Amino acid sequence: MRRGIAATALVATLALAATACGGDDKGGNETKAGGELSGTVTWWDTSNDAEKASFQKIAEAFTAKHPKVTVKYVNVPYGDAQNKVKNAFSSGSEAPDVIRADVGWVADFASLGYLDEVPAETAKKVDAEFLPQAAASGKYEGKTYAVPQVIDTLGLFYNKKMLADAGVQPPKSLEELKSASAAIKAKTGKAGLYLRGDDSYWFLPLIYGEGGDLVDAKTKTVTVDNPAGVKAFKTARDLVTSGAAITNATDGWTNMQTAFKSGEAAMMINGPWAVADTYAGDQFKDKANLGVAAVPAGSAKAGAPQGGHDLAVYAGSKNRAAAHAFVEYMTSQDVQVQSTKELSLLPTRTAAYEQPDVKSSEMVQFFKPAVDKAVERAWIPENGSLFEPLKVEYTKAITGASSPEDAAKATGVEFRKILKGWK
Repeated sequence: MRRGIAATALVATLALAATACGGDDKGGNETKAGGELSGTVTWWDTSNDAEKASFQKIAEAFTAKHPKVTVKYVNVPYGDAQNKVKNAFSSGSEAPDVIRADVGWVADFASLGYLDEVPAETAKKVDAEFLPQAAASGKYEGKTYAVPQVIDTLGLFYNKKMLADAGVQPPKSLEELKSASAAIKAKTGKAGLYLRGDDSYWFLPLIYGEGGDLVDAKTKTVTVDNPAGVKAFKTARDLVTSGAAITNATDGWTNMQTAFKSGEAAMMINGPWAVADTYAGDQFKDKANLGVAAVPAGSAKAGAPQGGHDLAVYAGSKNRAAAHAFVEYMTSQDVQVQSTKELSLLPTRTAAYEQPDVKSSEMVQFFKPAVDKAVERAWIPENGSLFEPLKVEYTKAITGASSPEDAAKATGVEFRKILKGWK
């Protein structure tokens, strides 16, 4: 209950701050005399099925303390969200006031003029109080357009009992992964690793592991088709043909989670957002059976991408003051600590890591050092657009529908079409 009281006091303070930052001229008639917030704030949340009930409950707590503000919660499936948000913003028809955006979407939306700039005082707090790599994802051309809600990266999830029964340790390299998978197959008849094959985010540790990257934003050069990129596509295919991993070209998330939770696969590569759902599996009724380690290193190094989600306000919102206050509430320390406790998600506020519920989280203890080492992607408007052609070619390569060399070449061709003028 103390957390709820603290959040209420914080929201009241933030509401006044938002009004002081220009709510009267930026938000239509959502404030009344004296700065009281009112009106409707529609929030499009992209969290998964295991998370959405918790986020809806948190959002409704804001509504309960501000009876003249109605929060309309809408859960939008992540896979459809980017295009759905763009269509809503471009048409202005039934557009949300607040969106939960993948960190790779913010620069794109901001470049198109869809996002309202974060109030100056809030932007200062983001720079001073949030993890710097998280804060960077909400900026475009030196201005802040989004506030970081959660930060994440990928790790190797493993079934402790299955690895112990096979007499193997969590693999630290891809070569060790092959050996461990062979031992698991021999002992249990089950797969060593489920490698998701229908989402390009899962390709990133492979290319980072070879010392490569998708692009070099500083020199405006496409690098996905250089030797490191070709090697990454080869690695993906080799993990499947060697028997170290199983995959599927469709419904990758569902198939991966089902295989891991049921014990059909002993390992998978996933992030903090999967913890709550994973605990619901038969193999993890005892939560202690879930282990997490670093993504196995490629021939050059270990590497995993920085991910996460930011909250942003639509530039055409008629309730901007209330919307910005809602964003500050949803990214407050109390709410972030609650999200860690309930969902094992990682906060973006630096001070949150000193709170007992965060410090005691086993998942935070692993993922925070991993986040600190994660590779930042290029925060360019085209970032989100690169993932579709990469996904297509990654799926072809991992399933054998295309050679690694052809997949890398085709990806480079499509990247250069998107990034006009890049080498």
